[in-house]
Amino acid sequence: MKATIIEKSFMNSSFRVYIDESGDEGFTFLPNEQGSSRWLVLSALVFRRENDLLAVELAKQARELLKKPPKHPLHFRELKHEQRVPLARLIGQAQARTVSVLIHKPSIPEPENFQQQKYSLYRYACRLLLERVSWLCRDHHKTGHGNGLTELIFSNRSAMSYDDLRNYLHQLKTDATVRIDWNVIDPALVSAVNHDQLAGLQLADAVATSIFYAVHKNQYGEVEERYLKLIAPIIYRHEGKLEGYGLKFWCDNKAEIARVLESTTK
Repeated sequence: MKATIIEKSFMNSSFRVYIDESGDEGFTFLPNEQGSSRWLVLSALVFRRENDLLAVELAKQARELLKKPPKHPLHFRELKHEQRVPLARLIGQAQARTVSVLIHKPSIPEPENFQQQKYSLYRYACRLLLERVSWLCRDHHKTGHGNGLTELIFSNRSAMSYDDLRNYLHQLKTDATVRIDWNVIDPALVSAVNHDQLAGLQLADAVATSIFYAVHKNQYGEVEERYLKLIAPIIYRHEGKLEGYGLKFWCDNKAEIARVLESTTK
């Protein structure tokens, strides 16, 4: 009986959300940007349920444009710069919205809190992400278009337990400081699928990696903002405000935050 209820919730959901990350969770920072990445970016690409096939069409257009075979999995990191640009442009024109959490790990005052248990930083990033996804979906739900719930599809991290993630979300329900709208987010509607199996996950990968490149310095100290600029039109804004909504920062460098935000408006 319980399984049937969950299946109906999947079928009647109002939104489908694809989630992927860029960067790692390590804290071994070496000179010249070597070692662990300084940033962890977690991104969600949000479609209305009735628009979900647009993800498939968008990926198809991208493959045709980039001269890739049909069903070829798109991995943003594996593309050349001149291929990433048109893919980012296509995503920035989609009938969708993105939400991203940008964690600057050197800004974390007590990193040991996230080193004692594996994937704890990732789970915390999920909390911040789902807060904002829930606000977006709550405020844009159309009456008569599904039950208001979101289907959350994560790019599968083979070593991580998604039962543990569901349990973590259940625990958050008892925490009054958590701002997830639980009328929109149901931990039972969490699933994990391999990146190459869903177009939406491949596009979410492109979003997360585009934003990562806008903050991650290469070995020459340079960042690449162009992909973020192209995706900027579909980043979630609340009453015109981007920071804290479509882009949530955990970073103590205010100048860096200002730079990233400015790059979305140029």
